[in-house]
Amino acid sequence: MGFIQYIRQDAKANSNNTKGKLVMLLFRIADYSSRRKWTKILFFPYLLFYRLFVEWTLGVELPWGVKIGSGLRLFHGQATVVNKNTIIGSNCTLRQSTTIGNAKEEGPFPVIGNNVNIGANVCIIGGITIGDNVTIGSGSVVVKSIPPNSVAVGNPARVIHQNTELKHIAPTAL
Repeated sequence: MGFIQYIRQDAKANSNNTKGKLVMLLFRIADYSSRRKWTKILFFPYLLFYRLFVEWTLGVELPWGVKIGSGLRLFHGQATVVNKNTIIGSNCTLRQSTTIGNAKEEGPFPVIGNNVNIGANVCIIGGITIGDNVTIGSGSVVVKSIPPNSVAVGNPARVIHQNTELKHIAPTAL
């Protein structure tokens, strides 16, 4: 998928969310400009701006280089932290105070599938896999993998509903 297509899909996913649109636009530009050594050097001032503005001012720690599919929605992005090695699929939703990372330095990192809806104040920690079409309730601490087509809540998170017949669940607000 091309750079412009990512921008359009992210803008569409965040259509009523100016902050989400801005963060995703700035992220895509930083990610694109950091892929090659010469563009990283050329765009160094922009990358510095990105780090200062998005991470320090807006409070969204979304490092360039994170593998994120198209259509990521950020609601109230404040205090959102995503590990640089995390993989996030397409059409996912992240809410405020979400932490996604590894359990120990240089340890394994989470892989999040497509159409995953993550509530506010959720921690996803370690080398786990979150399947496609999963909803994670607010305040959950996820330390074990979650199968596709599930709803998980609690500390530690446990699956309270799993629909093995569904092929696709459209993400909805919690």
